[in-house]
Amino acid sequence: MLLGAHEGIAGGVSTAFARAEEDGADCLQIFTRNARGWAAKPLEEEEIARFRAEARRTGKPVAAHSSYLINAAAADPEIRAKSWAALGDELGRCEQLGIPSLIFHPGSNPDVREGVALVGEGMARALEAAPGKVRLLTETTAGQGASLGHDFEQLAAIRDAVPKALRRRCGICVDTCHLFAAGHELTTDDGYDATFADLDRTLGLDQVLAFHLNDSKKGLGCRVDRHEHIGQGEMGLAPFRRLVNDRRFAAVPAFLETDLRFKENLAVLRGLVG
Repeated sequence: MLLGAHEGIAGGVSTAFARAEEDGADCLQIFTRNARGWAAKPLEEEEIARFRAEARRTGKPVAAHSSYLINAAAADPEIRAKSWAALGDELGRCEQLGIPSLIFHPGSNPDVREGVALVGEGMARALEAAPGKVRLLTETTAGQGASLGHDFEQLAAIRDAVPKALRRRCGICVDTCHLFAAGHELTTDDGYDATFADLDRTLGLDQVLAFHLNDSKKGLGCRVDRHEHIGQGEMGLAPFRRLVNDRRFAAVPAFLETDLRFKENLAVLRGLVG
């Protein structure tokens, strides 16, 4: 497993690589635009060139995370239109920067069937608006409120709602905190094995193209999305020890999302290897 973190982009997206080096990260995740606003300035050609040069210099794999405002499942047509357009814009920005994948939360809708169909349509429109090789990764969620994607069947239904011709550009990002909060028992050997067997059955492990490594402040099945530092939450170290030594995910990038203390958390994870 490649161990990294979500790095800041103050001063330009290209500056994230130096932060990753400082933290000792093997890989990095970034935002390509303001994560808490709809408006985004186009990327400047000079910054695109600097980003690509830094990617070549460091050789570190990169993924992007979409804006938190995006709700591809929104029942409100105005929010939905903004979300679909933003998703397409972010895919285009990844294409410009040479980032191979964009991770996004599927969104929320109290009507699950409607929500799943809308996410699939939104993904299709975004992928068509940004032709290329960038893959769109649906993130597992904690199931808080009316959010979609907290079980593997929903994620499979979302994928199936995307036209077949575009599914090759889709994948999954597994968030450990979200899995645990949604009720997937990861802290025991039997629970860990059952969780990933279920994921393989419904989606296929080959669809897991990224991980978010976060402990959980709340207990199993709480449906609350609250990240904690590795080993300091309700999950403890056991599931992370299993993950970093799971050969099935040896080449998959995994990103810390806890605020700050990335170097410390990476050291904890590396101490579990072997």
